[in-house]
Amino acid sequence: MAGMKKIVLIEDDQDLYSLIQYNLEKEGFAVAGSQTGKGALELCRRERPDLIILDIMLPDSDGLEICKAIRANSDLAHVPVIFLTARASETDRIVGLELGANDYIVKPFFIRELIARIKIHFRGQAPVSKLLKSGDLELDRARCRVHLGGQEVSLTATEFRLLEFLMSRPGVVFSREQLLDAVWGHDRAVTDRTVDVYILRLRQKIEGDESAAFIRSVRGFGYSFNAELPAETVR
Repeated sequence: MAGMKKIVLIEDDQDLYSLIQYNLEKEGFAVAGSQTGKGALELCRRERPDLIILDIMLPDSDGLEICKAIRANSDLAHVPVIFLTARASETDRIVGLELGANDYIVKPFFIRELIARIKIHFRGQAPVSKLLKSGDLELDRARCRVHLGGQEVSLTATEFRLLEFLMSRPGVVFSREQLLDAVWGHDRAVTDRTVDVYILRLRQKIEGDESAAFIRSVRGFGYSFNAELPAETVR
């Protein structure tokens, strides 16, 4: 059947794996998968799935690391990832979403819930937008370029990652700590102060005057990308 969606399932629990696979196939999805984390990235690259279901707690590897590797691979970076996890704490949820997971399901869960979440990701889904736009600011993920009012803005790789992270989650407020994790990863030679410096540099490059305040400071907490920006900034 044309348009059959392919799902890669990486889950070490044999019974749960079989149960999910059976139900997904019954729903008309093609399923490929593995019960180990080893080789998971290669499997995804080979299968080119439309969605990946990934257990965080794998005996031989860390689902979070696999997710990071998926996000770092240009062929897979846009593929939705749903985490399955037994850890329900808020911090795990934030870490999971920051590493690029699109959704998060805590065990035990109902298979119906998982199917419903998967369908939400496929509902009239355009591929993850390669272009992020806000007002007259435009970020092209595919070509790693940023334009403001049609003029290219010269950003460093880190400035680009920071802007992309904020722009793709408009209205969400992130602490400096969360931004450090998301943009700088484990390179902890950087400090909270570094985030402020980079935000300042970004603002100088993309805001110029105050008419278009793309990045909001939330006093005492951190930063967010302004979700309420009009399509055209008139001043």
